[in-house]
Order: sequence, then C-alpha cells, then structure tokens
Amino acid sequence: MNTDQQQVLSKVPEVTLTFWIIKILATTLGETGGDAVSMSMHLGYLVATGIFAAVFIVAVIAQISAKKFHPLIYWTTIIATTTVGTTLADFADRSLGVGYAGGTAILFALLMASLFIWYSTLGSVAVDTVSSPKSEMFYWITIMFSQTLGTALGDWTADTAGLGYEGGAIVFGAMLAIIALLYYRTRISHTALFWAAFILTRPLGAVVGDFLDKPISQGGLALSRYSASAVLLVLIASGIFLSHRNRQNRAES
Repeated sequence: MNTDQQQVLSKVPEVTLTFWIIKILATTLGETGGDAVSMSMHLGYLVATGIFAAVFIVAVIAQISAKKFHPLIYWTTIIATTTVGTTLADFADRSLGVGYAGGTAILFALLMASLFIWYSTLGSVAVDTVSSPKSEMFYWITIMFSQTLGTALGDWTADTAGLGYEGGAIVFGAMLAIIALLYYRTRISHTALFWAAFILTRPLGAVVGDFLDKPISQGGLALSRYSASAVLLVLIASGIFLSHRNRQNRAES
C-alpha cells in the first residue's frame, strides 16, 4: 500500500502546519478548560477527571466506530484527552502527592511502554497506518499518556524548575523548532520526530494556558478561564473548518 492509499484509509488528519496549530490550541484549551471545571467550578481534580474521562470514552467510541475520518469527532477526542490529561495529572501531582518530577517520570514510562507494545504488536507506530480499531486503540491510549505527561512536564518546568510560564513556553517552543529543523534537514525517523513534537505541544499548551488564567501574582494574566476557553474553542473550530475545506479542495482537484 502506498502513502496516498494509506492517507485515504487513515482516520487521523494529515500532518500539516494547520494540524500543529490546532493541536497547540487544543492543548491550551485543555489547560484552561480543565482548570475551569476543577477549580473555577470547585469540583476538584478527581470529580473533574471523572467527568472528562466519561467524555473521552464516549468520544473514542465514536471515533473508532466511524467508518472514515471526521474532523469534528477527531478533534473532540483530542480536546477530551487534553482536559482529562490536565485534571488527571493535577490529581496525581497535587492530591496524591506524587509531585511533578514523580508524575513526569511515571507518565513517561507509561508512554514509552505504550509505544513499545504498539510497535511490537502492529509493527509500526506511524500515524498514517491508523486505520483499524486495534491501531486506533493504541493511538488513543498513547495520546492519553502523552497529554497527561505534558501537563506534568509543563507544571514541573514552570514551577519546580523555576522558569515560569513565559520561560516554559520559550523552552518548549524552541524544542519544537529544533524538531522541525531535524525533520527537514536530517534523515531521523519522521515517525519518531512526530511523536516527539506531539508530546512537546502538550507542555507548551499547558504553560500557555496557565499563563492566560493564573493570577498576576503568580506570573499569569488572570484572564477568565471561561472566556479564554471560549476564544480558544472558536479558534479551533475555525482551524478545523479551514483544514477540512483545503482537504476537500485537494480531493476535487
């Protein structure tokens, strides 16, 4: 099967610049939305995790049941992973007392185990091969771990490492720029670079989200979590619409 045929069968979007922009917006929304439910609504991390986990399960079932790629279902599932990843990481790091470093180490090990088992079972972890229920299940489990890891890593960088939200954003932004350079200038596996970038967009979104809604005394802008989440949702919807229209135009040409 050639690459074009795989892309037709794949139930995940084509990896373009628009994909990465929407992904970063979605991870930022995960932080502001997760904090809105757990903190602003005073439901706590555990209850919020339960709510978002239920949404995630429903979204994954809908995604796997779909016969072809549907942008709305896919990005709803991505957003669900970012919100549940936010509250789950906060629950483990703060409520259970694991700490940012401990949570990051545990989640990194789970992520690597997920990728290893996926590769051992199906022979590839490339996103353009995600077209069967089994490969989709591995895909979403891996994403779930990566989103949760990203939250813990972002918090560790901003708080424990003392870089603050702006410093954390610069660090993760620079790392993503390096990965992009490696993608275009080296022969390093594009699959490995994709997952490295995918993982790093989550802590970038985490620190940007915290920067938007945390109090000024803590280095944030103290914006309303509800308003910030609404704006991010509108931007994501616009990006999905433009991406879908471009995909349709290419298919018709």
